[in-house]
Amino acid sequence: MQALPNLFLVGPMGTGKSTIGRALAAELHRDFFDSDHVIEQRCGCNIPWIFDVEGEAGFRIREAQVIDEITRRQGIVLATGGGAVMHPTNRRLLRERGVVVYLSTTIEQQLRRTARDRNRPLLQCADPEKRLRELLELRDPLYRDTATLIVSTDRRSPRSVVAEIRRRARRYACHSSSGCSSELSGYSF
Repeated sequence: MQALPNLFLVGPMGTGKSTIGRALAAELHRDFFDSDHVIEQRCGCNIPWIFDVEGEAGFRIREAQVIDEITRRQGIVLATGGGAVMHPTNRRLLRERGVVVYLSTTIEQQLRRTARDRNRPLLQCADPEKRLRELLELRDPLYRDTATLIVSTDRRSPRSVVAEIRRRARRYACHSSSGCSSELSGYSF
């Protein structure tokens, strides 16, 4: 059986990238990385502080460095920050170095999942719902362009999302290798 390539999770905040990424890595016996957590560990401070001191542009530079470094590893699962796809180099590296899974969800689900989280600087505003809609309008085409697979997390348990990612990633790996069985030829991922 074809080994699964690296798996990189992209998508808006509140889709479950970290939760699903940890569960997926555990099931696959792989190392898990969360790019935001790696940045925080290296800086010794949280994301809101980095935004306050360096601005979003400074944070994105750090993020690009971390994504480049982590995606060079083999056999990993990586959860990226919601804005990682804004940088063209990040999109290219993610596509070239693994299977990119776009975790999608509704704005309503995002609001429920992020309502009490003060560690999201882009949502510290008067109208978080409006901000989420603006971000999705801007980023959704980039998530879709970068993604190998698109998986909805709406009203689903992490376990069911992990199972779908595993199943579809295996089919993709089989299809993209020369050893794919004829029954999977032409399969839509």
